[in-house]
Amino acid sequence: MATTDDAFDGLTEYCEECDLDTLHEVSVQLRTESLKEENSQFSREPYRVTECQRCGRRDSQRMNNA
Repeated sequence: MATTDDAFDGLTEYCEECDLDTLHEVSVQLRTESLKEENSQFSREPYRVTECQRCGRRDSQRMNNA
């Protein structure tokens, strides 16, 4: 589970690569899932993207699947 941290912009989360709770930069990105250009505006989905500030590992999770 994520917790807030005293750092300026980050959350402390578990990192599988480091095998520790580390500071992560967290953002939300809209990603287009359709390869067809005429329907691409209807296929954007929000993804939660995290990046470990210690090792650089990036993970993303589709928010509708959270």
